[in-house]
Amino acid sequence: MNFPLFFMAQTELELQYVWRQATPEGKGIIVILAIFSIFAWSIMASKAMQLRRARKMNHFFNLEFRTQGNVLAIHDRRIQVDGCPLFSAYQQGCLELDTRLKSKVTDGRRRLVSLKTMEHVKRTLERTVAQESLKLESGLILLAIAVSGAPFLGLLGTVWGVMSAFSHVARAGTADLPTLAPGVAAALVTTVAGLLVAIPSMFGYNWLVHNLRIMTVELDNFAQELVSKMEIEFLKDDEMEESGEPVRPVEP
Repeated sequence: MNFPLFFMAQTELELQYVWRQATPEGKGIIVILAIFSIFAWSIMASKAMQLRRARKMNHFFNLEFRTQGNVLAIHDRRIQVDGCPLFSAYQQGCLELDTRLKSKVTDGRRRLVSLKTMEHVKRTLERTVAQESLKLESGLILLAIAVSGAPFLGLLGTVWGVMSAFSHVARAGTADLPTLAPGVAAALVTTVAGLLVAIPSMFGYNWLVHNLRIMTVELDNFAQELVSKMEIEFLKDDEMEESGEPVRPVEP
């Protein structure tokens, strides 16, 4: 005997029987939970793919960034990297720094910038890091709702179903097992459905939150490293006057 097939056949027969015995309210809650499950699995799959792509693009960009001779080298090449949080932070920081470096007198860049200018670059990077973190975390609220709300919906269906089962017994005037068991079994299936939605969503949510936290820390560390390199290359000493800085031509 093929036990897996036999088990699946028995389970299918039980589910069909319980579905027929369920009240309209219970069926409605099960349908809602099924919709929750579809959304939860879709979000987990899409976020996993997004994180996988972002991690791969971050790795390639980080390798390229560390081979450059100066901090604006990649920016001067005018390249675009979609789906890479590190590049987004780098691009916004370099755009802000490049704007501050441009001279109004000649077509070139100033050699150094002031501490106040570098503070503007830092704030731009902090804002970009926060925006990228929000992009990575988008959609997780639906998983959190599935984790916390699905068991309660299942419990609501169970309580409602048990109440209906006992009402049916009271109207029938017979408290035997054949009268009570079908309604109770149909009521309990909503709790099972709620747990089947909540348990995978909980594991997926925790896994995503853990990886998102790691990626956010890496993004924040990269922003700090980028600021440090910008300060080393472009931050002037306190005793130097900004008006006397020589202008460096824009490199092609």
